[in-house]
Amino acid sequence: MCAATVLAGTGLADSQHSSSPAVRADQPQPAARGSVVSATLVADLDTKEVAAHLEKAGIEATQVRYGVRAHRIVYRTVDTKGRSTTASELVVVPRNGERDLRVVSWLHGTEVYRGEVASVNGQSTDRATALLFASTGHAVSAPDYLGLGKGPGFHPYGHPEATVTASVDALRAARAFVQRDGRVLDRRVLISGFSQGGPATMMVGRALQQGADRYFRLGALAPIAGPFDLSAFEAAAADDRTARSSLYLAYFATAWHRMYGLYDTPDQAFRAPFDKTVERLFDGNHTGAEIADALPATSKELFTEEFLQKVRHPTGELRRKLRVLDTTCDWRPDVPVHLFHAKGDKDVSFTHSQHCQRQLTANGAAQELSDVGNFDHSTTVLKALPIVVREFNAIR
Repeated sequence: MCAATVLAGTGLADSQHSSSPAVRADQPQPAARGSVVSATLVADLDTKEVAAHLEKAGIEATQVRYGVRAHRIVYRTVDTKGRSTTASELVVVPRNGERDLRVVSWLHGTEVYRGEVASVNGQSTDRATALLFASTGHAVSAPDYLGLGKGPGFHPYGHPEATVTASVDALRAARAFVQRDGRVLDRRVLISGFSQGGPATMMVGRALQQGADRYFRLGALAPIAGPFDLSAFEAAAADDRTARSSLYLAYFATAWHRMYGLYDTPDQAFRAPFDKTVERLFDGNHTGAEIADALPATSKELFTEEFLQKVRHPTGELRRKLRVLDTTCDWRPDVPVHLFHAKGDKDVSFTHSQHCQRQLTANGAAQELSDVGNFDHSTTVLKALPIVVREFNAIR
């Protein structure tokens, strides 16, 4: 559910190129953002193995052309306060001998467990997605975001600037890594993402268009089933009008409380006995299944009515921060935008992509919204991916 703000004007512009105070020659220099800390080979597959992996994940494999090699990269970035930290990503390249590679930035959906992301979980849909893009000839940067994968601390769920910095720095790290083998990434970044990664797609695209990096530029945008109207999404979760409403809203509440302070004590937000347990569940070390088993099925059972009213009718700082996340599509990309969604989606309503489409249209942007069918949230991405791959392959 991360959404976009522009780096320019936020104070989070590229720290590699901004001015800094003079330091003595004997002082240690801070590591550049996007520099590679470590690289670990996690997959080395031929074409048949890639196709088998995709078919097991439920992804069409007819476009596979090359074997792939995938590494987990730990790289330097900054946290929500602009302090130096590390994050991880999956970098996948085709085994095709080509020196010059187009690059795809794949931005994943909501994950509560740090071990579920593409760089760590070899069976995740995001790992399979990255393999698919690479098997057609692209290099892929699939960031885990802050606090997931091998990154320290908590994931700042819904923090716009942190989503941009982690994703742009991941591209820099991918570029530095492939250069070790004499390969070069194209300047134009083809960006796609699912669910939380949908608004993140628009966010990173806007940042690149406005010059967040001196090298990379925006090449294409293809967000899938994103919650582009976060205020409406959280209000629907408060009213139990979305699937898994209590889990989504609890993740939002605990993450935003850590970042912004939504309540004074847990019992102001959560009903007993959950006020004693919920915050610990969202530490990044519990799986989605473990959390779901520990929570009631509905928001009305989990949250106090006062807190639900606060979510339904936000005011003050909460309203302002939500407004930022409601306007990730409120700009004019220099490239066409192809939105994908399914009208059968019960987690994120099709109306969210219509919300994005209206904002793009109002700004005069070239856009298209495709309904991939009567499918649930998780199936939506499986149906959209082959189309995204074909369109990215056609870009020259």
